[in-house]
Amino acid sequence: MSVAEQKRAVSRAFDRVAGTYDRLTGMNPGYHRHLRASAARLRVQPGARVLDLCCGTGLSTEAMTQVVPGAKVVALDASEGMLAVAREKPVLRGVEFVHGDATDPKAAGVEGPFDGILMAYGLRNVPDADRCLSNLKDLLAPGASICFHEYSVADSLAARAVWDAVCLGIIIPGGLLTAGDASIYRYLRRSVNEFDGVRAFEARLRRAGFVGVVTEPMDGWQRGILHSFIARAPAG
Repeated sequence: MSVAEQKRAVSRAFDRVAGTYDRLTGMNPGYHRHLRASAARLRVQPGARVLDLCCGTGLSTEAMTQVVPGAKVVALDASEGMLAVAREKPVLRGVEFVHGDATDPKAAGVEGPFDGILMAYGLRNVPDADRCLSNLKDLLAPGASICFHEYSVADSLAARAVWDAVCLGIIIPGGLLTAGDASIYRYLRRSVNEFDGVRAFEARLRRAGFVGVVTEPMDGWQRGILHSFIARAPAG
């Protein structure tokens, strides 16, 4: 199976663990706080129209609604199973959920412009990251911000060692315990290890035409592992 085919299979794997996904993420200290931090780093105004890409079970969507009062949120994911869980959460009533591929949200009927876009743990999973970035830039209002809440460990042997230890000792066994299937969590470990380093991803964002690219760290055990990659669409 090619890398592109593997990435297309990810949504089916998430379907299988959708019912237990929140239970496993709840074992991660700081998981929800870090999502709120990335949402806040978009610095959008109350009532802003925002797109939450790869929303999963809606944890990132909830973070957005908590830090942006009155936000008008469109949330997209490729996994129907994850979306089904998100749609059942009372706190997310009023969110427009869309089933579609984050590579090309317009193909799923998602139209811009947006005042901000949050993409949490998602870019690693699309078959063509550069095409995805180009399409997302076109969905932003001039000067609007995008935040990629993403793991990157390629630049640090220490960060990679911590990531591998947590995956092998907690995440993969936890996935097997909660869902009876750890394949998506083994993929998670591998996809993070294969993803761009921080500087390489910043350069990728600039090549895609984004400006004002900065990277903000997280705290706790995920310092040096999880980052907010923030950029803006050109002003005009």
